Amino acid sequence: MKIYPRLLMLLSSAFLFGSSAIAAEPTAAPSTVQVPDKDISLIKRGEYIAQLGDCIACHTATGGATMAGGRELATPMGVIYSTNITPDVETGIGTYTFTQFDRAMRRGVAADGHNLYPAMPYPSYAKTSEEDMRALYVYLLQGLPPIKKPNRPAEMSFPFNLRFGLAAWNLAFLDLTPFTPDAGKDAVWNRGAYLVESLGHCGACHTPRGIAFQEKAMSAGGSSGHQFLAGETVEGWRATSLRNLWTVEETAKLLKTGQNAFATVSGAMTEVIHNSTQHFTDADLTAIATYLKSLPAGEDDLAPSPAPPSIANPQTLAQVPAKTFSTRGGLGYAQFCADCHRQDGAGVSQIFPSLAQNPTVSDQDPSTLIHIMLTGWKTAETKAHPRVYTMPAFTRLSDREVAEIVSFVRESWGNRPQPVTANAVKTMRAQLDPKVTDSSTFETPRLADMLAVSNSDQVVRGMRLHVETKALLPNNVGNQLNCTSCHLNAGTVADGSPFVGVSAFFPSYAPRAGRVITIEERINGCFLRSMNGKALPKDSDDMKAMVAYFDWMKRETKPEDKVEGRGIGKIDRSIKPNVENGIKVYAAQCAVCHGKEGEGLKRADGQMIYPPLWGNDSFNIGAGMARTYTAAAFVKRNMPIGFHEKFPLGQGGLSDQDAVDVAEYFSHQPRPDFAPKVNDWPKDKRPADARY
Repeated sequence: MKIYPRLLMLLSSAFLFGSSAIAAEPTAAPSTVQVPDKDISLIKRGEYIAQLGDCIACHTATGGATMAGGRELATPMGVIYSTNITPDVETGIGTYTFTQFDRAMRRGVAADGHNLYPAMPYPSYAKTSEEDMRALYVYLLQGLPPIKKPNRPAEMSFPFNLRFGLAAWNLAFLDLTPFTPDAGKDAVWNRGAYLVESLGHCGACHTPRGIAFQEKAMSAGGSSGHQFLAGETVEGWRATSLRNLWTVEETAKLLKTGQNAFATVSGAMTEVIHNSTQHFTDADLTAIATYLKSLPAGEDDLAPSPAPPSIANPQTLAQVPAKTFSTRGGLGYAQFCADCHRQDGAGVSQIFPSLAQNPTVSDQDPSTLIHIMLTGWKTAETKAHPRVYTMPAFTRLSDREVAEIVSFVRESWGNRPQPVTANAVKTMRAQLDPKVTDSSTFETPRLADMLAVSNSDQVVRGMRLHVETKALLPNNVGNQLNCTSCHLNAGTVADGSPFVGVSAFFPSYAPRAGRVITIEERINGCFLRSMNGKALPKDSDDMKAMVAYFDWMKRETKPEDKVEGRGIGKIDRSIKPNVENGIKVYAAQCAVCHGKEGEGLKRADGQMIYPPLWGNDSFNIGAGMARTYTAAAFVKRNMPIGFHEKFPLGQGGLSDQDAVDVAEYFSHQPRPDFAPKVNDWPKDKRPADARY
């Protein structure tokens, strides 16, 4: 967990203040621990206070015991390790009196008198009520098991290993004034203000910082109150302005589930949702949202707060931008982003976020958007949305390509038209040093490069016919599929039936036909079988466009070449399918996109998002996907999407057995017949898994 941008300035300013450092308060005697008799209700209340304060985020190491510390906080000046706050008397806080605990929480001074590094948000905790502080104290000492885990000393370089300067920083910036309710506001507003300003410490990330990296405002009151929660860039992420952001209902929903109609959380906020806010009572969520909604949209010194997106519903702005197929950024988006976020930017409800009026997209500072492109993203794991969906890192794309895509997104769907430069991407790439998330040597063709060829209009039309087959060729498609349903990202994904080099291998012998066929005949085979439709005239402009797209994909491929990633890979045909397990795998991994009954996923307006896997609107019995092991090989490498961090769709990840089991299940469900099937394999042996 990197916190160094904040600490760098905090520690630098603290060291500069060192000459005027003040002595720490006398240490209270640890011999008498002020812990009342066990009170279950008070312990439960304290546990809730710990969730409000998100204590677990820093004080629990990955895979470690709860609150036992040891989480590494890396900085350019060295490493800080979070402390053990379990009631262990030797390594934890088991000997802390309430006075010592309270001082650490409010003043950042430990029991032995040393100053804590300001990675702990004690300036916010200073506003916590004594009642809540005592409940938290009781929970930590009585509600947790003592864990004997020695604290690791900070490994800070000189002069940052000298803590005395922190006392001076506290003297200059720490405000110990307790939270005072506003008599002019109701109880709900005051509760929200208290939670946001104190335990929630929202300002630690969302409030702009001053020259000594102090928060410019600790509340919405006073002369600097307009800067409170007005947005800040922290650790390469843009913590957006929280002022007058959405409706009360939408803000509460985001805090509870990690997503709403406008946005899905990213970065460190996924942990905040998972560990903290999803556990808040509905009343507290409403209070927080009410308070935030009351804050007038304002400006900070870094970036104007965007107009509140509650003025419109993102669905009303969803449309395919005019520049999608005529610009490099638009074609880059169509290739790498549209499968999840859709061509119209509407996303997929409760799975992939809409980009229309998304605050991450429209914020003047594009840091979070670039950060996500370079390092990836995942949803918050919550009770409402227990399945985590991922977006892989697009580190394979050049700085120019990332900038083109991000700029296209930022100028579309009612967002703020602020272009992003390749230099901005280069700078953040150097800061983050992102890693490539897969080891494939398959070179993904860039659709944006189609614009450079002499017949670009024809090639782009051919690509669109593969992506929008149903919409552009309604008389030839008899179901709800497009070519890209099987040929992922317009045929540019390794082992996802890519079109790379394909036209070099035609004419070629086709065992199913028992003769040599042309590429036009192969294309029409898909229209007749996979799309359960009608053949496209071989001399039509649309057929020529589809072939032109294949020829553009051919590049330098020769008939004798072996193209890595071609086809859908292989799977062990000795694996015996288990249909009962296949039903379970389908329900757990496939139904969310393809429907509980294989009917596919539609938008409210009836537009198909993800295709049906059986029934009258799916492929017919003559299609390759109607065969168990063909379908299993495709599923193994390409389904589900958003499952992990593999470029470019987070695709694949099921075991061979699960892939075979689920393929056996859905491929043998009812689907349209294919009358000409009687002519298949006239010379060659029929595959063992053929349905006829």
